[in-house]
Amino acid sequence: MAGHSKWANIKHKKGKADAQRGKIFTKIGREIAIAVRESGSDPATNSKLRDVIAKARANNMPNDNIMRSIKKAAGEMDNVVYEEITYEGYAPGGVAVIAEVVTDNRNRTASEVRHIFDKNGGSLGTTGSVGYMFDFKGLMMIERDDGIDEDKLLLHALEAGAEDVQTSEDGYEIYTAPNDFTAVRDELECQGYVFLSAERQKIPQNYVDIEDEETFEKVMKLLEMLEDNDDIMDIYHNANLPEDEDEE
Repeated sequence: MAGHSKWANIKHKKGKADAQRGKIFTKIGREIAIAVRESGSDPATNSKLRDVIAKARANNMPNDNIMRSIKKAAGEMDNVVYEEITYEGYAPGGVAVIAEVVTDNRNRTASEVRHIFDKNGGSLGTTGSVGYMFDFKGLMMIERDDGIDEDKLLLHALEAGAEDVQTSEDGYEIYTAPNDFTAVRDELECQGYVFLSAERQKIPQNYVDIEDEETFEKVMKLLEMLEDNDDIMDIYHNANLPEDEDEE
């Protein structure tokens, strides 16, 4: 069930990205700003920036937009300072939720996130309240393709430093330690593999089945409101979402 949920979730995220391209670009621009201000504007020496650029390109963000975001972060265009914050809590049905934020106004964002949880029957917790239910891993997902030799993919991934490769009817999931993610992704890209998704993620150790339609609707509404918030970059949860519902 866990694999099914991961593929359902990534397809849902891709659908949201297609429908809200401009908002996605704005959010990625903030991630670029954080990366540049931490370690500089040269992707060759800033692995975090290199990762965000790869994410931007996976979301079809034009190179001009990427370069403009880098220049902004380097102080050539504005002086907005962003900070990263992580919020943890529960949605209805005991679903654990983590929201990772990049904001220029901590108080505004905290109020908005709390409102979203309260409005949809959830509860915002303290730092660490649900984080222990997730493992931090690099995860690359490749859709099934007749042109991919599974044995070669497994060999290439393990030789590049991956921890594990899992297969399903949807495709291939390649897991790495967080610090090995960039090197493994770069090597597999050199081998010609194309990723549906390639990011460091918080992966649930177990998934929660939602028993009734009313609870499911509340969980989906809470997640959708978090996704629509401009300050929230990434959302992780352990709800086992049915694929047909998730793609609506």
